[in-house]
Amino acid sequence: MLHLIYVLAFTILAVIAVSNMIRNMVRLGTQVQQPPRKNGGAQVNRPVPHPELLNESGDVINEPLLVMRSISIKDAREKLNALYESSSGSDESTSEEG
Repeated sequence: MLHLIYVLAFTILAVIAVSNMIRNMVRLGTQVQQPPRKNGGAQVNRPVPHPELLNESGDVINEPLLVMRSISIKDAREKLNALYESSSGSDESTSEEG
């Protein structure tokens, strides 16, 4: 009896999920086909930038927010080895090796 309740519950949930998916696809299809509405010469569907891309006065920032440079694997390994060797526990072990 418990199995029938589970099957019935999951069937109902599946039907709801599929109907929502179909409804959303139809709504999206009708929105894409509609021309953008104009309101006093300005478009309503103007893209709004992310708040992190705006300065204090609300203007869009036109400068790069993050600049990354790539380094070779050899350079990265040398830097990691230098960090490892400069750690406090490895000072005594390097003097014993040499």
